[in-house]
Amino acid sequence: MALVRVTIDGVAGEVDAGTTVLKAAEKLAIHIPTLCYLEGIHEVGACRVCVVEVKGAKTLQAACVTPVADGMTVRTNTPAVRKARKTVVELILSNHPAECPTCVRNTNCELQSLAESFNIRDNRFAGERGDYPVDSTAKGIVRDPNKCILCRRCVSVCEKVQAVKAIGPLNRGFDTVIAPAFGEPMGDSICVNCGQCVLVCPVGALYEQDHSQRVWAALADPSKHVVIQTAPATRVALGETQGMEPGSIVTGKMVAGLRRLGFDKVMDTDFTADLTIIEEGHELIERLTKGGVLPLITSCSPGWIKFIEHFYPELLPNVSTCKSPQQMFGALVKTYYAEKAGIDPADIFSVSMMPCTAKKFECDRPEMRASGHQDVDVVLTTREVGRMLREAGIVLETLPEEEHDAPMGSSTGAAVIFGATGGVMEAALRTAYEVVTGKTLPNLNFTAVRGLDGVKEAEVDLDGTKVRVAVAHALGNAKKVLDTVKAGQGGWHFIEIMCCPGGCLGGGGQPIPTNTDIRRKRMEAIYTADERAAIRKSHENPGIKAIYEEFLGKPLGRRSHELLHTLYTPRGRYGAPKSRAAD
Repeated sequence: MALVRVTIDGVAGEVDAGTTVLKAAEKLAIHIPTLCYLEGIHEVGACRVCVVEVKGAKTLQAACVTPVADGMTVRTNTPAVRKARKTVVELILSNHPAECPTCVRNTNCELQSLAESFNIRDNRFAGERGDYPVDSTAKGIVRDPNKCILCRRCVSVCEKVQAVKAIGPLNRGFDTVIAPAFGEPMGDSICVNCGQCVLVCPVGALYEQDHSQRVWAALADPSKHVVIQTAPATRVALGETQGMEPGSIVTGKMVAGLRRLGFDKVMDTDFTADLTIIEEGHELIERLTKGGVLPLITSCSPGWIKFIEHFYPELLPNVSTCKSPQQMFGALVKTYYAEKAGIDPADIFSVSMMPCTAKKFECDRPEMRASGHQDVDVVLTTREVGRMLREAGIVLETLPEEEHDAPMGSSTGAAVIFGATGGVMEAALRTAYEVVTGKTLPNLNFTAVRGLDGVKEAEVDLDGTKVRVAVAHALGNAKKVLDTVKAGQGGWHFIEIMCCPGGCLGGGGQPIPTNTDIRRKRMEAIYTADERAAIRKSHENPGIKAIYEEFLGKPLGRRSHELLHTLYTPRGRYGAPKSRAAD
């Protein structure tokens, strides 16, 4: 590609032709503030916070959409530029609630940061303010239109990345709001609760349903035995809530911190991730050998499950009947663990710590009561747990390394990679290969299914049986894969789909910001944790062997089917029927 020469604030350099002024400035280590901009997703120049002076132009230009030209001279810090940017932010603030100290995004809000950087100490504009009801009808997400700045980042992510199109602008002018079609409540819409909109919202207009008070109440109740399970992706992200570097592995310190919060037992979702591999691996083998519906598609991601229920219900027979690791754990903690510990299941309060807002929706599904109780009582996101630790004055870096509790605390490297796109597939292949061939796998690393490519494919030789697999993350990529399956193409036997970009490590409940670089660092940490694990194959987990011997019997057996498997339900293309809104 041709190079062009550009000078920004007196710094000259060469960049590819077509590069925007914003990206050129970034290359020259010059900062230009933005607000509505999301690289590759939402680049419309609407907010005007990134305006700059371009020599020869009669008006200020939005740096995020203005391409450089050879010989262009740009200034980013003139009086006119500073005045324009400051005025834009003041106008946004004129119609924004001044609730910073009580807002969920306090100290982590892009609008607040801009106001501080532009030295805004009062507001010249007294704008009329909207007064809209807060929509808390969705199980995982709250929408507060009063705090919305109409940047439309959430709209673009929902449409372009997730292919759901659950929300969009309604009305015009001052009356514009971002909402589901026809102003329907989020809980009645096709929203899959993935929370990707929450991750990109620059303010507090979208946030997770906060259930921490329910957990505090349970921890204070002496009649409750409170157990928490920790998801694979949380151990490489929780540290970020306390200022640690993205990708910091805090597994042992996380366990110690949760014990100090008062949890009676801290066990591991990784245990049931290993269990999922055993059940799902045998399900795949059974379908391959007995002529079952293929390709088999994984079922660990609840946002993905709601997506296929809405948009591809005809492919539900392809979905694994395995519950997610979270729900397997919930069913077992109130049966297997309750029996071993001699505790009435009614007295167990089951909490999960998840990177995911859709898990809040999942735990409340009517199918998830195999124990005779609600299997998982409360789901906390990584962010909620981070807030609880801060509230209790617990600093992770000062804590010792502690181990998860038995009997559902043992796990393998195969389980921890569930947190990354391709991880479920890789873990399944490690076990399927050895179960089918009876041979030791020469190389545990299936690198073909790793990485951030939207769709990945591989072929594995199971002692003469060629198994073709595919991996997709983000629902826009899932749509491409499902359209291929519907067309009778692809030739795949096994497909892993994760709802969120990067997999669970990029889930809607993870620390903000979550961007591509941070996802990559978390992914590297997950594979490092796998490499460090003493056992790296799910079928070699001694706790898994014990639970089959003591309680479950055999994979795909009667008790396994009762507790660990389920079926899913077609939903309306334009949202769940109102009678199903609580599902």
